[in-house]
Amino acid sequence: MAITNVLVANRGEIARRVFASCRRMGLGTVAVFSDADAGAAHVTEADAAIRLQGNTPTETYLRADLLIAAARAAGADAIHPGYGFLSENAEFARAVLDAGLTWIGPPVAAIESMGSKVESKKMMDVAGVPVLAELDPAKVAETDLPVLVKASAGGGGRGMRIVRRLDELPTQLAAARREAESAFGDATVFCERYLETGRHIEVQVMADVHGTVWAVGERECSIQRRHQKVVEEAPSPLVERVPGMRERLFDAATLAARAIAYQGAGTVEFLADEKGDFFFLEMNTRLQVEHPVTECTTGLDLVRLQLQIADGYRLPAEVPAMRGHSIEVRLYAEDPAHGWRPQSGRVHRFDIPAATTSFDTLVTPGVRLDSGVTNDSAVSVFYDPMLAKVISYGATREEAARLLANAMSGARIHGLVTNRDLLVNVLRHPAFLAGDTDTAFFDRHGLDTLAAPLVSDAGEKLSAVAAALADAAANRDAAPVGRGLPGGWRNVAGQAQHKAYENRAGEVHDVRYRPGRSGVAVVDYDDVTVVETAPDRVVLDIGSVRRRFEVTRYGALVCIDSPLGPVALTRRARFVDPAEQLGAGSLLAPMPGTVIRVAVQPGERVRASQPILWLEAMKMEHTICSATDGVLIELNAEVGRQVDVGAVLAVVESEEAEENS
Repeated sequence: MAITNVLVANRGEIARRVFASCRRMGLGTVAVFSDADAGAAHVTEADAAIRLQGNTPTETYLRADLLIAAARAAGADAIHPGYGFLSENAEFARAVLDAGLTWIGPPVAAIESMGSKVESKKMMDVAGVPVLAELDPAKVAETDLPVLVKASAGGGGRGMRIVRRLDELPTQLAAARREAESAFGDATVFCERYLETGRHIEVQVMADVHGTVWAVGERECSIQRRHQKVVEEAPSPLVERVPGMRERLFDAATLAARAIAYQGAGTVEFLADEKGDFFFLEMNTRLQVEHPVTECTTGLDLVRLQLQIADGYRLPAEVPAMRGHSIEVRLYAEDPAHGWRPQSGRVHRFDIPAATTSFDTLVTPGVRLDSGVTNDSAVSVFYDPMLAKVISYGATREEAARLLANAMSGARIHGLVTNRDLLVNVLRHPAFLAGDTDTAFFDRHGLDTLAAPLVSDAGEKLSAVAAALADAAANRDAAPVGRGLPGGWRNVAGQAQHKAYENRAGEVHDVRYRPGRSGVAVVDYDDVTVVETAPDRVVLDIGSVRRRFEVTRYGALVCIDSPLGPVALTRRARFVDPAEQLGAGSLLAPMPGTVIRVAVQPGERVRASQPILWLEAMKMEHTICSATDGVLIELNAEVGRQVDVGAVLAVVESEEAEENS
């Protein structure tokens, strides 16, 4: 029976991506959404949407019964699982088929074969695919270190831990199991030898029901944080450099797919060294986040192929040739400079002006945007913090990197801290441009450098000037009288007016300016001439160079965009409410989340950097540590409690404060 109406059992960017191909094929679309996602873009874009009551994945997107009931209620005849959640869950695939619906994915037996990373490695070893030996966590010895703890049932970095000391293994195993259970509903973990440096290379495969298997192309995904990919590209610089490596990779990937009678889209992942030797890591029996770089270098629509294969389509014998180069970056709501701390809240504005298409293959050099958010989207604590994927295509790797870096630097992203600056710095880094991109990239080049703001100190100061002048213009426009006159104008010289702004590092910019008959003069900036001011824009001559600044306000938050770099500042109130002052030693919640563990009780002595408690947010665990040696004098957290960002979780009285009391 031909597919006519597709339910996507997922959310955000991947749901929108599947819907885009469905629309191009004339197929109906059905969305599902949790309470937290009620206003999400994927909900409004679908032909029909079904609410899944609750917020957490276990209440909603991990409920196979609710997803199948939603498909029936909306008249869907097929289910696409996207990636993550239940996309590699054999029981879900079986339930979809048992319900008389079309499963847009591989056979249940293939999912089961690859569903356990432990068993899949054994199978690949027998099939002749090179593998890294799996280690029983209970038998890991000192000579095995370092080891990597991995979740058997999923990927995306959840349930992964690097262990370099044997006494740390029990704690890390427990943490990995908790994360795996939360993300995939399966707490099974295993260990393998950890290679400190390596190249993460994967091969996209497509297989039809008639026995044809394509190795479509390889991708390199070596630049990672917390074992999650951040930058992906096709083709791989390593594979391009090593003679014969592509042929060996494709042979191994095809062998793996044939060994399990695979059908549909899948990815065979390998860990490679600089010599071109590689080892099987896992096979993802689903579409990958990074599939757009393969689409751009082959001209294929992989989602369209998934849908066609599920309908019995026969792949041509000839595999499409690769062309040009494509790079994808994952834009996350997180702060790389502070331990990759995830962010939640409101995305006031989301705009990448350089993007020429969305959810579609690039056939000429340009930039593609696959986003899960739009203007005024809410980013929840319940799900992964990825906001969007931005993809470039160029005739050469250098062109693709340049296009993508410029597109990201010119993006307007207001309201949340993101990893945008890190991504641009990586794309422009000499090591990246040289293709030197192993899994230790961040450690080797340093986050202090890679996560540095795109704007210089001087550029931020000029942006603060623009913010002050735009705010002054907005105040003039809002004034009931005196509109059209310079703010604070008088016929005799007066004192300079000033406005103060604070950046995210706590540094304050105090801008002084003096309105006059000939316009506004900025005090302390002899080389700055004010050309134009308006509530949303300011034009300055800085020496002989004219600069235009776009200014947008969201309450006290002021966002300034210019070619000097993006800047977000908070307008400081003229008077501070004493009730808002925090006591010394206060430990604040860095994001909304749930307290899952408490290690210290009031009255106990603690050391600097000692864990006090743990929060779970965005599918990851986050440790809250003491900033000083002292005594815990206050604890406002118990296991299971939901806390808001900025909440005081605990207070530690330092040893110095004890001595002075």
